[in-house]
Amino acid sequence: MKQLLLILLFIPSLYADAKVYIGLGGGGFSESFHQIDASSSSEMASVKVGYGDRKAYAVEFSIDYYKNSSKIFSSSNDTTTDGDKIGFNINLMKSFDFNIYVLPYIKVGFGTGYLDIQRELQDRLTYGSFQGSLGVFLPLNDHFDFEVAYEVRENTYEAIDTIDTKTAYKSTTHLAYVGVNYRF
Repeated sequence: MKQLLLILLFIPSLYADAKVYIGLGGGGFSESFHQIDASSSSEMASVKVGYGDRKAYAVEFSIDYYKNSSKIFSSSNDTTTDGDKIGFNINLMKSFDFNIYVLPYIKVGFGTGYLDIQRELQDRLTYGSFQGSLGVFLPLNDHFDFEVAYEVRENTYEAIDTIDTKTAYKSTTHLAYVGVNYRF
């Protein structure tokens, strides 16, 4: 019992400098599909909430919006593009303090999301992703920092029902991201 109590008291000391932070950013993405000769590229925006130390570890939750400019999944002649994507991600981050002005980091995580499509048997398509990114924080003061990152995502889409068969697509997405974070 004493050991459990000591462990429970020790864990908060690991995060004594940890802070809650919120972030807002955007960038561009390029997505290429593995099974078909199709690609998509456009803009994206992200809102995130995280908890951690800017110089150590953090966990982030983000909601992403991707402006879709391609028609890959929809089969209807009434539409010119698929719907815009909405995604939710969870990432674990490790940043490094080399006593220089910037704080480089690596981030890994997973996510899920959906986009609206127009097909005979489906009107929404879900997807899951695994992602990894490299980036830097540019601290302005104790509360504000800029963030610049490059991210790669491996996406797996829900199978599309084409009446006689179901086809699942996979893709790779490359993202360039610039944002600002506020730490409480």
